[in-house]
Amino acid sequence: MKQLKLTGFVIFFFFLTESLTLPTQPQDVDDVRITQKFIEDNVGYVTIIAFAQYIQEASFEEVEMLVKAMTEYRDKCVADRTLPECSKLANEVLLENICAMEGLPQKYNFSHCCSKGDFERRLCFFHNKKADIGFLPPLPTLDPEEKCQTYKNNRESFLNNYVYEVSRRNPFVFAPTLLTVAARFEEMTKTCCEEQEKANCFRTKAEPFIYYLKALSSYQKNACGALMKFGPQILQFINIAVLSQKFPKIEFKQLTSLLEDVSSKYDGCCEGDVVQCIRGRSKVMSHICSKQDSISSKIKDCCEKKIPERGECIIYSNKDDRPNDLSLREAKFIESDNVCEKRDADQANFMAEFLYEYSRRHPELSTPELLRIAKVYEDLLKECCNMENPPGCYRHAENRFNETTEKSLKTVQRECEHFQNLGKDDLKYHYLINLTKLAPQLSTEELTFLGKEMVIALTTCCTLSEEFACVDNLVDLVLGELCGINENRNINPAVDHCCKTNFAFRRSCFESLEADKTYVPPSTSQGLFTFHADLCQAHNEELQRKKDRFLVNLVKLKPELAGEELWSLLADFTNVVEKCCKAQEPEACFKEESPKLAAKSQAA
Repeated sequence: MKQLKLTGFVIFFFFLTESLTLPTQPQDVDDVRITQKFIEDNVGYVTIIAFAQYIQEASFEEVEMLVKAMTEYRDKCVADRTLPECSKLANEVLLENICAMEGLPQKYNFSHCCSKGDFERRLCFFHNKKADIGFLPPLPTLDPEEKCQTYKNNRESFLNNYVYEVSRRNPFVFAPTLLTVAARFEEMTKTCCEEQEKANCFRTKAEPFIYYLKALSSYQKNACGALMKFGPQILQFINIAVLSQKFPKIEFKQLTSLLEDVSSKYDGCCEGDVVQCIRGRSKVMSHICSKQDSISSKIKDCCEKKIPERGECIIYSNKDDRPNDLSLREAKFIESDNVCEKRDADQANFMAEFLYEYSRRHPELSTPELLRIAKVYEDLLKECCNMENPPGCYRHAENRFNETTEKSLKTVQRECEHFQNLGKDDLKYHYLINLTKLAPQLSTEELTFLGKEMVIALTTCCTLSEEFACVDNLVDLVLGELCGINENRNINPAVDHCCKTNFAFRRSCFESLEADKTYVPPSTSQGLFTFHADLCQAHNEELQRKKDRFLVNLVKLKPELAGEELWSLLADFTNVVEKCCKAQEPEACFKEESPKLAAKSQAA
């Protein structure tokens, strides 16, 4: 049950808790003032997140220099807000300070961004972000005792360093999410440093908020990718579907008002304007709680909580009960004689209301499926409204909707059958092979990550009664990871077509793809078949990662091989490792066996 709630929470991501040191006054206090005080109190964290996300290569010492400059700016403006420099937008000041750091723009190759005007500069820094973080060193790990001593000696520096390391490895995650993770990290550190079994405590307590970070990261990248590639209307439709399912009793007019607040925050959050993102998130929370009687009966207790807890409470609250007077279908979109006239009067509002009415009546459907239904209806009306008898045409809309859902349901059932038949490890290998054949241009790290995420989606969802919505939602997030945020991301023509042509139907587009025909494999094996005795020292998880990487790189080297041949070579690799690690001289064994495996791959 806990796993299912996490899945629902991913889809309802934008109502995150305000966190960390946010003042704890009840909800009826002026939220604008509270939010402003939060930003001022946490200027260090805000600066670290923005800088580390924009310039991921920057050192912690360089980040600390900027924190010092922004703290001085904060102090000056708190003392006298009438100063001319205090009227600037916070993100503008931040970018000016980054550009003013001596030698930094040249060192990290962002001088071209600094020469641009405000809006272009902001976009330039956004496009400078790198989703593939293979260029960064591995995340530093400390012995638990050392970690606790470091925290005790210098709490501020310890937490700042953690925020820095997490932020630069998650350049598209919204600031409130990272602040929540930082707060949970400190709570965990305080608790575990009091325990005897510190290592076990850290391992157990870290898992939930690592999942939290990954889940939110996927959804935020997916939503921002929709905004960047398809524009605000698609993002608006995603929000309509999510909100209408969560709050089925909300009136359409009230929903439209709430959407203005929800949508307005995305420009800041998606572009990395940390301050604007925090303000926008707080505004959404305030709107929901100020209108709770007309939005949901499930959030009253949540809205009475102090600000740090209310967001979490709303996220984990159940979907509101469906109103008793809500009919199973909304007749005015199918049975009315003047549907075409209403559509023509205001098409955007008409389609928004249709999606609202359909979503609140179908809590069992996924967000992508609701968007598909909306697209099917829109296309049907284009066809019907040009006929002599439009009502006779669109009255069969329900059949089209059912056909669309049935097709999506069969796709999910097929994927869950794969899960049942193959098991967790073999399922991962299945997706690693398929994904690498579709997009061999992606890095090995990206492909192994995507394969693992597909397995998580199916193992999470395929045993649930809500299987369809759960699988469809989470697999769509994996496709969002593959497609990326930037509209100028190019992988190969076929994948780019699926990523950029139709957001609602991109999954079915990927279903029909075959191996990329434009890909030219490397001319040499680049050390793929060179193994050493260090493989024998690898723990189970590390050895599994090496196997995953071997398979992906094998597909990149020999994309023409069929699945069975690739599986056979992977089994041979496993056997070689097992055999040589039992040998008296593992290094000599690997030296003898490696060329045999290379020769077999050449003969395949």
